[in-house]
Amino acid sequence: MTENSISIGGDSAPDAGVHALRGRTGAGTPAETRGKTTIADNVVVKIAGMAAREVPGIYNLGAGMARAFGAMRERVPGAGGGVTRGVKVEVGERQAAVDLDVVVEYGVSIVAVAGEVRTNVISAVERMTGLEVVEVNIAVDDVHLPDEEEEYEPDEGRVR
Repeated sequence: MTENSISIGGDSAPDAGVHALRGRTGAGTPAETRGKTTIADNVVVKIAGMAAREVPGIYNLGAGMARAFGAMRERVPGAGGGVTRGVKVEVGERQAAVDLDVVVEYGVSIVAVAGEVRTNVISAVERMTGLEVVEVNIAVDDVHLPDEEEEYEPDEGRVR
């Protein structure tokens, strides 16, 4: 996992793998512009994943095998959630690009849902990180039918 930062102030060169923005320093400089803020790529992935899942019409994120492995991983205690499944980001010094693999509900307008996902993801990432989101690419991998059960979902009536 690489880390990227938005840094304002400081006189030292940025560390390797850390990107920095420079600002003025000194007593006359506002407090919010002094110091360095580092944002890991994984933070942007989680923000984008949560923002995409908030949109009505999105059933799940991730391509077929990723969803299957993710469903199994979610049942293992301490294995982490599936928030990052189906989300990839490229984070630069001041910009980010997001790639999403989604499954939509049957009957929704895919074009409208994709537009809402883009709007929500861009808004959340830019508001929370200060990075400019230059693109949100969406791959619709499947359509969830109302009578379809999720692959590898446990049957609640079975004894384990």
